[in-house]
Amino acid sequence: MHGRASLRNVFMELHKYRADLHLHTVLSPCGDIYMSPTAIVEQAKKLHLDVIAICDHNTTRQVKVTQEIGREQGVFVIGGVEITTQEEAHALAYFENDEQLDKFQEFLDEHLPHIPLDEEKFGYQLIVDKDEEIVGEEEWLLWSALDCDLDTLYDKVHEIGGLFVPAHVNKPASSLMSQLGFIPPDIKADALEISKHVTKPDFLKRFAYLKKFMFTKSSDAHFLHIIGEVHCVLHMYDLTFDEFRKTLHGEDGRYIDTEPQEKLQLLFG
Repeated sequence: MHGRASLRNVFMELHKYRADLHLHTVLSPCGDIYMSPTAIVEQAKKLHLDVIAICDHNTTRQVKVTQEIGREQGVFVIGGVEITTQEEAHALAYFENDEQLDKFQEFLDEHLPHIPLDEEKFGYQLIVDKDEEIVGEEEWLLWSALDCDLDTLYDKVHEIGGLFVPAHVNKPASSLMSQLGFIPPDIKADALEISKHVTKPDFLKRFAYLKKFMFTKSSDAHFLHIIGEVHCVLHMYDLTFDEFRKTLHGEDGRYIDTEPQEKLQLLFG
């Protein structure tokens, strides 16, 4: 036992926080028109989700309004983004505060190719406020790959103070497995996200060399009814970003259950 945190944990119990750490809003070109920040938070609350993360493709511009609504509704909203790397693999980045989000948005604006959005082919990329009024649009196609590789993006996210989690690493498209053919044993990451198509035990039977990592599993929802369909449970001491960081790193007994027994049920009435 070392330090104040460890002493505190002797007298505190781990709490369970239901989390869906990969959600898209209407700002993502693949996001349904009904995926407004208000609708997402309301759905999360109905499902008794404690934590959600907004991870639109290559943009953070819908995060802050969702966090504001989340504070009002009692849902902890983590600010994130789903990055498309130069390898065309997807990775999630999570940030603690507005300053970090703004710095990474500047980086995204510098490195996203200026390919005009074809709305008929890809759909809309809308920015909406808490009243679900359209207040802006993204001009450039957000699905494009940045001109930065995995290691460069990990370093930039960490330079700003964020967390880096390669997304749905086992999917047959837009993943480490699909783009590289394998998951490098020396991959620079804070954790790994697996998709709903595999359990953590089965995944580690094939890739035991990755057991050093904590794993997450989330819905990757682009539609309201998909939110919470897949979720994980964070076992940590408080509902803060610092606790989330320590949980991804498995510090002081914190851990993530990717196969929770209870299924989320909508509350009616």
